[in-house]
Amino acid sequence: MAALAADAGHEVVGTRVTKAVPDTRVRDRLLDVRDRYAVQRLLEEEAPDVVVHTAYRQDSWAVTAVGAANVALAAAAAGARLVHVSSDVVFSGAAVTYTEDAEPDPVSPYGAAKAAAEVAVEAVAPDAVVARTSLVMGRPDAPMERRVADLLAGRATGVLFDDDVRCPVHVDDLAAALLELAFSDATGVRHVAGPDAVSRFEIGELIAHRDGADPSVLQRGSRREAGVPGPLDVRLDGTWTQSTLRTRLRGAREFLAQPFS
Repeated sequence: MAALAADAGHEVVGTRVTKAVPDTRVRDRLLDVRDRYAVQRLLEEEAPDVVVHTAYRQDSWAVTAVGAANVALAAAAAGARLVHVSSDVVFSGAAVTYTEDAEPDPVSPYGAAKAAAEVAVEAVAPDAVVARTSLVMGRPDAPMERRVADLLAGRATGVLFDDDVRCPVHVDDLAAALLELAFSDATGVRHVAGPDAVSRFEIGELIAHRDGADPSVLQRGSRREAGVPGPLDVRLDGTWTQSTLRTRLRGAREFLAQPFS
């Protein structure tokens, strides 16, 4: 998203913990979102118009939940508009399909942290956008893309779950939608995910066909039977959000049929 914002002529500041921001147009700053006062100081120094918060760690409540609260507090104090990126893991999958007004019911520690982050953002910055998304794909370094590539090449072993269903979004579509939301008058929860509900196994098959690989190499498995914590079938219904956006959010079956751009 930083590159897209720079392309649009915005002055962009990126934050990091270790790895430098690769785009030379983006001025990067070291920041630990767990440090409330460091977050406050940085926003006071930079005085941004918009803050897009994407930081998380699946194994860290402090980064995911406390960090989001720290960013929301600092953004509110600085008078900056906030776009907070959340996730479909705030849902259990019991209802399968979830619209923007559905109440979170997480079943994993990471899901609980993301749900807590949403509560903090909505309490501290009621005019913020909470943008829930799903599997982010469309680049070779995306986690799901890497996993499938390793399986197809024999660099890894294991299964892809056929009962773990999500609504993947292309990284470029997500970035464009977040930028659009950042400079709109939208508030509240938005579902920024693709329209196709696909299992991880089906994603693997789509990637194999795209890349000219043999999909029969991929092994099918069940998340339920494996006992891996987390939701199973979670489908973000973003029909309403899509109707408010100029950005078209493509489905996985569409964008995984095309080579990397």
